Amino acid sequence: MRILVTGGAGFIGSAHVRRLLTGAEPALVADAVTVLDAFTYAGTSGSLDPVRHDPRLRVVVGDIRDDALVEETVPGHDVIVHLAAESHVDRSITGAAPFVTTNVLGTQTLLDAALRHGVRRFVHVSTDEVYGSIDHGSWTETAPLDPSSPYSASKAGADLLALAYHRTHGLDVVVTRGANTYGPYQHPEKVIPRFVTNLLDGYDLPLYGDGGNVRDWLHVDDHCHGIALAQAHGRPGGVYHLGGGAELTNRDLTGRILAACGAGWERVTPVADRKGHDRRYSLDTTTTRRELGWAPRVDIDTGLAGTVEWYRRNRSWWEPLTDR
Repeated sequence: MRILVTGGAGFIGSAHVRRLLTGAEPALVADAVTVLDAFTYAGTSGSLDPVRHDPRLRVVVGDIRDDALVEETVPGHDVIVHLAAESHVDRSITGAAPFVTTNVLGTQTLLDAALRHGVRRFVHVSTDEVYGSIDHGSWTETAPLDPSSPYSASKAGADLLALAYHRTHGLDVVVTRGANTYGPYQHPEKVIPRFVTNLLDGYDLPLYGDGGNVRDWLHVDDHCHGIALAQAHGRPGGVYHLGGGAELTNRDLTGRILAACGAGWERVTPVADRKGHDRRYSLDTTTTRRELGWAPRVDIDTGLAGTVEWYRRNRSWWEPLTDR
């Protein structure tokens, strides 16, 4: 099987590539893996170092909005796993244009190429943020999309576009929507690596608002395993939720990170809440468990401890990415 992974040098994308090439996903046999990545600030070549010399890996540097490059790259692949996206909510609030063009128009460019070249399956990787906030209970896959930020709105648009290509053209599309994901190789703009690296460098932690916003946390290995199972066994046109089952307020999460780093609450500085900050996300994973046999395997305490230790040991990877 020849697999094209867009955004394959980013956080979840590089983890997926590493798992494919090291045999961590027995349901998938990868004869060749192509990474298509623009290597913006969020995509780093170092994230692929563990599999850099695998002869099955090919890296193409370029943008998914580049029609000519996509037309040159897609032929010969059986599957596209589409992870390339602008994904930082705060950045989308200050400038939405790159999110719309990359996440919507880039997805359309890939879908058109997949149709032209007979790609057998298109796995579109999305987010729980497309549903917006939910006070109680959990979103099911049939819930209406109600995004709050330019980032989540652009992902919702891409989701609907991908599913429309299935309904209109018969393209075999599967969509996954994942919870907040954490683990090694995550850019330090995101909350867990930002807080960990701040503490390691002696800086305080900026905590939004009252710290009461709730997120469900999913380890990157569990997220990638869900993507792999959706690729191997998902229904054409199916949507699958990948929730971590570890709901924490931001304040609870902060306390766990402080404890893991041996620091106290004097290191926390409250800051003004961000615009459009959803209060709570939660995904119902019943369909995913039933149809794919998937469930998260890394508990939050083990996953967080391992993540903190990885950042302690890998300064050479993250220090050049900080904006101190």
